[in-house]
Amino acid sequence: MPRMLDVSDEVRSEIGDDEADRLLGGDRAPDSYECTSCRTSGDTHAEPTSTVLFVGEETAVLAFAHARCIPSQVVPVAEEQLVGAVRSISQAQTGAPAAPAHPLVPIPAPTPATAPTAQPSAPGQAAILGITCGLVLHGKVGHASLVVEPTGPVGRPGSTSGEDEFLDLLQDAGFQAITDLDETPDQLGGWSVLVAMGKLHAILQPAAAGGSTGWWQAHQPLQVTDAWRMAASQLSEVTMYAVPAGMVGRQPREDLLRQALERAVALGQVVAASLPLAGT
Repeated sequence: MPRMLDVSDEVRSEIGDDEADRLLGGDRAPDSYECTSCRTSGDTHAEPTSTVLFVGEETAVLAFAHARCIPSQVVPVAEEQLVGAVRSISQAQTGAPAAPAHPLVPIPAPTPATAPTAQPSAPGQAAILGITCGLVLHGKVGHASLVVEPTGPVGRPGSTSGEDEFLDLLQDAGFQAITDLDETPDQLGGWSVLVAMGKLHAILQPAAAGGSTGWWQAHQPLQVTDAWRMAASQLSEVTMYAVPAGMVGRQPREDLLRQALERAVALGQVVAASLPLAGT
């Protein structure tokens, strides 16, 4: 019986035509799998299945997902995460066949309570960003949201003034100034939020050569609540808020996060956009 498997052009270019053809022919694809997004079982014979290639500096891991959960794509992750995944998961999934360079195993992820800071590729200049996840009500509807806050000023390339231009740079990229936290900002084309294996992996921006590239990427995938993930999945988008350094801080509860955002909005210090969800 043929398998209902999707190998995107992006994945094919990474693994090569021969390996992609072997997957589609069934030689390298398992009959059943654990979806790398929702973590429930899947059947390559019975339901459309995506191939998801996680790529580190030297290692690549090919996983499978329900096509309804996440499209076939390439996801950059930290090399140490891949090495640990191959070592631990290969012992548990002895029935999953492996290609020489692309073991067919899903990746486990750590579950930190809060987002670590990470080195992003911010518009204009690199900066250290902190990410806080929470549900923010727009009227009576809870929206999966990210609050992005740098640890210091972010300037334009070549600037030596020390002036913080973080919000200006994001507005140049299409983010809107927010005056009412209950209003849902417009969706920003070309940007997206990557959620895989039920965890936050990256915020993606348009690449100059087409497609997407990482704007922010977690050093370790960030655990999100089931409510956050369900809200993101239902609306197929995530609201990203950005504030200057020291404006909101790490708030331990969603009510405190909203209060801090409301204060920042009153000061005219918040820009936002709705970003399409990649994955679930």
